[in-house]
Amino acid sequence: MAQALDIDRWNLECEFNNTDHRTDLNGIDRLIVRRGQPFSISLYLRSGSYQPGVSSLDFVAETGPQPSEQYGTRASFGLSASIDTSCWSAAVTSPPGDMVALSICSAPDAPIGRYTLTLGHSARIEFILLFNPWCPGDAVYMDNKENLAEYVLAQDGIIFRGAYKHPIPTPWNFGQFESGILDVCLRILDMNPKYLKNPGKDCSGRRNPIYVSRVLSAMVNCNDDKGVLLGKWTGDYEGGVSPMLWRGSVEILRNWDTQACQPVRYGQCWVFAAVACSVSRALGIPCRLVTNYLSAHDTNSNLVIERYVNENGELLQSKEMIWNYHCWVENWMTRPDLKPDFNGWQAYDPTPQEKSEGVYCCGPTPVRAIKEGELTFKYDAPFVFAEVNADVITFMKKKDGSTSKVSSNALVGQKISTKSVGSDAREDITHLYKYPEGSAEEREAFKKADHQNKLLQQQQNQGLHLNIKVTSDMRKGCDFDVFAVVTNNTQSEKKCRLLFGSCALSYNGFMGGNCGFKDLLNVELSPGGERKVPLRLNYSKYGGQITEDNLIRLAALLLDYTTGDTTLAVRNVVLDNPEIKVRILGEPKENRKLAAEITLQNPLPERLENCCFSIEGANLTGGGIITERLGPVGPGEDAKVKIYFTPTHSGLRKLVVDFDSNKLCHVKGYRNVIIGK
Repeated sequence: MAQALDIDRWNLECEFNNTDHRTDLNGIDRLIVRRGQPFSISLYLRSGSYQPGVSSLDFVAETGPQPSEQYGTRASFGLSASIDTSCWSAAVTSPPGDMVALSICSAPDAPIGRYTLTLGHSARIEFILLFNPWCPGDAVYMDNKENLAEYVLAQDGIIFRGAYKHPIPTPWNFGQFESGILDVCLRILDMNPKYLKNPGKDCSGRRNPIYVSRVLSAMVNCNDDKGVLLGKWTGDYEGGVSPMLWRGSVEILRNWDTQACQPVRYGQCWVFAAVACSVSRALGIPCRLVTNYLSAHDTNSNLVIERYVNENGELLQSKEMIWNYHCWVENWMTRPDLKPDFNGWQAYDPTPQEKSEGVYCCGPTPVRAIKEGELTFKYDAPFVFAEVNADVITFMKKKDGSTSKVSSNALVGQKISTKSVGSDAREDITHLYKYPEGSAEEREAFKKADHQNKLLQQQQNQGLHLNIKVTSDMRKGCDFDVFAVVTNNTQSEKKCRLLFGSCALSYNGFMGGNCGFKDLLNVELSPGGERKVPLRLNYSKYGGQITEDNLIRLAALLLDYTTGDTTLAVRNVVLDNPEIKVRILGEPKENRKLAAEITLQNPLPERLENCCFSIEGANLTGGGIITERLGPVGPGEDAKVKIYFTPTHSGLRKLVVDFDSNKLCHVKGYRNVIIGK
């Protein structure tokens, strides 16, 4: 007859297991393991010894408040001769004696979350179970070591902002392994409305990365729930902080957790996406942040953005807009609910824009489905397809109320970007979302998507061509010229009127004050002739108008007197902030104090007040933020501070720096630091 083991005490071997399961950066004071991979625990017996074939031990693994075998949130199993990695199993790996070494494995499709494991009648242990992208049986399996290092283990990264012609890399501290962050991520799952309504069913759903991604897409914003961030895109940020302030996700997640799940104020698209990336990686889902330049916001699902200008060529505000850029995230997983070609990267977007199934969330939808025009595939493929493919039609609204069509070659979905694996360079992934423009495959995708406008479009070679040229060196604080270039491709003389204006712009398309304007009533062009018209942008004029986005919208409107045709050219330019220089003093070593000298030169023709440097870095600044305030800094002078910090883990880390003042807001910089053992 089988004899139950009489367990006295046990050792969860946290350091060995967490290191083996690549969770040791979360700490080694508790057991955190990944599904489908064995872990070891040592049992010390009160009496008797383990005898193969005679001794028995029953196990019950449970997660959630209503564990049930039907929901897959409770599993009962006994000792086997060897581990079976396809299901919950346990085996003894030590010789007979009073110390029993156990190997235990969870199912590769077990729900993730907090577990209790009962051994026999007396022992009860707790552990956290995560997705396992190293396990071939897991839906999030990724078979490339470099990709796993980047998309699961990297605690910092680069977000591309700026403009389509001038992408600007911004550093970000994802910090998914910082102290307490994993607990916050599990709390996010427990605060979601589906869990509050039916916790048993929700915990069962946590076996599926599609379900978890959709929950995160809704919970990172707070529009329908006790989500993490409140979005704000206009005006002042009273009662919170500017989205530009954040350097990483750690402070945001901790604030939400300590403030009783009240939303953190404020976020914009890259902040929503970065927090979603931190949570996905913390839970074990490979994730990357993506920027789509010239991103269309199509509110009525017709794949067409209708925009209106007045008679000066100034864009009139409307609900449907083209964002200068928009960020979302991609999670890596299989899609057993779809055809096999649609495994891999799935786009999901936590920025609240439009409702999906009654809730502000978007995705996950296969990136491949967007490329192929498969808009019936779950979830929210039409909205993402429009972001990268919508057509833009421009109308002029005249003073008498009438409208007329304006020809304009507006671009949408350009330079879709993400950080490269293993380097800070920009990787262009546009080809994963779109076929080459004008190709037969592109037409096929548009047919599937019923994108009639694009199918009907004929490229017209216009008689008059208009575009906007800029210089490469446009720094905040400087005066510079921009140019409208008009070319006459016809055989006859042309007389035209040219209106050339500029205004401040926020990255999501909202217009601000005038930064410079010119109206030329009599532009004459001979056949084949060209005219280059400059517009001077002076800091004294634009300095008080532009937002923290440093964006200026240039618009040139050309009216052909002979035909009455109007042509519009639009270009967004981003002004460069000064560079933050970071000098590391001494040799970076684990657990040894280190100094850094941080400098920024004031590029403005006026004094900077209320200057402040904020510095953070995963495993560098103790999970916190170093803040250094300094006195006024005159034109051309250096703002300079020296900081001290103690790295806790070896490897490549980013020291992320933010400089803020009254006139120069939230300038970002960083330095990669290689920490030795």
